[in-house]
Amino acid sequence: MPDHLHWQFQLLERYSLAEVMKRMKGRSAQAINIQKSKQGKVWQADYYEHHIKSEDDLINQARYIVANPLRAGLVDNISNYAFWDCIYLK
Repeated sequence: MPDHLHWQFQLLERYSLAEVMKRMKGRSAQAINIQKSKQGKVWQADYYEHHIKSEDDLINQARYIVANPLRAGLVDNISNYAFWDCIYLK
C-alpha cells in the first residue's frame, strides 16, 4: 500500500507493542529518508491495533490485509500484487 501499512504478527513477551512500533517506525523512517535523501517524519505518531480474539478472527484479519490492494484499486486481481501470498487464502 502506498500510504499505510497492515502488519499482522504475534507479539512476544520481550517487547511491548509500543516498543515494536517505535522501533519499526524509527528504523524504517531512517532507511526511507536515506534512500530518498530527505529528512523528517515518515509515519504518523499514532497507530491502530486489533487484538486477535480467535482463530476465525485471525483468518478474517489476514484476509482483510491481503485483499486491501484489491479494494484500493492497485490491482485487478490479488495474485497480481507482489505481496499477496497468505496461507489463509489457500
